[in-house]
Amino acid sequence: MQADSSRPRSCLIWYGLATLLAIFTYFYGLGSDHIPKNGDEFPYAHLTRVTAASGHLLPLRSEIESLNNTKPPMLFWQGIASTSWGKNWTLWHLRYPSVVYTLLTAIMIFVLGAKLSGRWETGFVALLVFLAFFSTYRYGRPFLTDPPDVFWLFLPFFVFLCGQPSSFESRFFVPVGLGLAIGIGLFYKSFALAVPVLLAISWWYLHYRRYRVANCLVRDAWKIVVMGCISLAVFSLWFVLDPNPQAIVKEFILGENVAKFDSQGSYLVNLLWGRSSIWSLAFGFPLNAGLLAGPVVALLWVTCKRRAELGEGEKLLWIWVIILFLVFCLPSQRSERYLLPAMPALAVLCALNWERINRKLFIVSLVVAGVVVALIAYLSLRLQQGMAGNQLYLAGYWVLLTATVLFVLMALFVPKLTRPGLSVASLLVFLCFAAFLHPFDGSLGRYSAEAQQYARGKEIWVPVNFKAKEEGYVFLLPGAKVHPYTYDIKLTAAALGARYSLFAVRLPINDASVPGHKIIGQRLDLGSRHTSRQIIEMLKGRIFEHLFLKELLVQAPDLAPTQM
Repeated sequence: MQADSSRPRSCLIWYGLATLLAIFTYFYGLGSDHIPKNGDEFPYAHLTRVTAASGHLLPLRSEIESLNNTKPPMLFWQGIASTSWGKNWTLWHLRYPSVVYTLLTAIMIFVLGAKLSGRWETGFVALLVFLAFFSTYRYGRPFLTDPPDVFWLFLPFFVFLCGQPSSFESRFFVPVGLGLAIGIGLFYKSFALAVPVLLAISWWYLHYRRYRVANCLVRDAWKIVVMGCISLAVFSLWFVLDPNPQAIVKEFILGENVAKFDSQGSYLVNLLWGRSSIWSLAFGFPLNAGLLAGPVVALLWVTCKRRAELGEGEKLLWIWVIILFLVFCLPSQRSERYLLPAMPALAVLCALNWERINRKLFIVSLVVAGVVVALIAYLSLRLQQGMAGNQLYLAGYWVLLTATVLFVLMALFVPKLTRPGLSVASLLVFLCFAAFLHPFDGSLGRYSAEAQQYARGKEIWVPVNFKAKEEGYVFLLPGAKVHPYTYDIKLTAAALGARYSLFAVRLPINDASVPGHKIIGQRLDLGSRHTSRQIIEMLKGRIFEHLFLKELLVQAPDLAPTQM
């Protein structure tokens, strides 16, 4: 394969620099407590830490009574390895394997885009589109099952497309190797994921045999059976290694998988209407795309218009996207997160049709990017005003925001830059947001060494608004024995002091009123999981009550025994 000779060398330099920007963006701020993520990260971190402390890989252990510790162990073993059995217990050490998995997926996408189009440039476009998806940035960096899951479940389709026709004709290495790969993916998340993968592979074989069913059954059906048996055998190792296999059946297979088909009310009504309907699942594709939502929606229209002209690779990738969507329409619980394994295929499909998508949609997305950067700048100024006397943002931060705005303007008004500029603009927005969060993770966002020393070994009650979120305080107050209480904006220091002797309380950023209590330490914090009412109030300007907060570590005047 050769580079397109009609393109100057500067084009390859552009994409090379854009790729370096993407890699830097994904590692920048990786240890932040406030990166875009999912609430499952802290429960997973808790299980990893407690299991590592036990000195055994199984069973997974938990100190939180309500936290189910019966889960496929592969992610937790990964966390134990990356933190050296908890000796390097930092968010960065927990998360960097996720970024490695995401970048490995991006490499597969690059190779596929280049191979299916015959142009290296298209490979770069596909890679950057994938990394510019908001879902990739949100779920592809934290300590979650999604990054390895996306990699291992997309790997079979990568092998088939890159190795065809020999990959389809293989009678040993491909069926066995892909069975092992799928099995590792199942070992990270769930045996149920074998269903969409094997269905899609079956359809791929059928398509390869030109829909001659009898021929496919004779020549390929046994290969699918081999893949399924090997992948489920890998997953079944959990039953062999775990000392309590009955709990796996009761708590994971029945409690977490079969239970997803339980529906409150009418299954049909929930299927067609509501927050968990098939329509909300369909909107998951543009929601996952973030700033690239317009091009992703347009991709559907472009594909329908040229359906008779689709290449073989495009048809096969669409089969994977369709199968994944249809399978996850069946459970009563439907979420855009279930569609993450389809996003690599969508990135390649977008790249193959990049020039066919109307430029106006790219302009709309770039305008939205500019609005987001303007919002970040506004919040930065408001925060700086609220923290008078502290220099929160250095000159380099404002240079980054300015450069991003200028780049967006160039992409808007220079037609040749509009399409290649959108993914870069999205990455720059991610970088701006990560830089905006820096004060919340620097010295102002953490308790002082003196406060940490004071808290070491003591029992401390901390505010939480999601399960196992107190695990975050293990990083903030190492060595302390943290206990959760439900966060409520109406809870005052006086009310908390009547319950606990040592506790953390969140207050508006300029409110330090804890009369009669001893302040041990304080830090700047960022509110999360807001209600619709709080969001409306923030839009009216009340950001110092709900978004920018101050957290105080407080010793109550009455040192009576704390209450559980």
